[in-house]
Amino acid sequence: MKKILALILLSIFLLAAAYYAFIYYVPYSEGVRTGELIKFSRKGIAVKTWEGEISQGISGAQIFKFSVEDKETKVIKDLQKYQGRYVKLSYKERFGKFFWLGDTKYFITKVEQENSPHFSGLRSKKDEE
Repeated sequence: MKKILALILLSIFLLAAAYYAFIYYVPYSEGVRTGELIKFSRKGIAVKTWEGEISQGISGAQIFKFSVEDKETKVIKDLQKYQGRYVKLSYKERFGKFFWLGDTKYFITKVEQENSPHFSGLRSKKDEE
């Protein structure tokens, strides 16, 4: 009886580990999105995660929500620096999500500042730094 219980528990553990590894290490898609960075914050009660949004249109009708893992320190610093500016975000989308990683399935891997197509040719002194 103890042997059967141990096998059942081991099977459950191995299935859970395989599920986690699949969700974490196998990307569903990878891509790039551009827009104005309108929100970036660390939020949560028990588990804090980095969450953000970019607006992909003039009216703000199309919002792209994303998460950033804690280990991506350069990405976090760049997003804080580019708040309110037009950015290009490289991301990977996962099949699922875990509450301790973020609220979305989209995880940012790289950030670059871009020129806005809406205000081409107009740059502030702040953008030239």
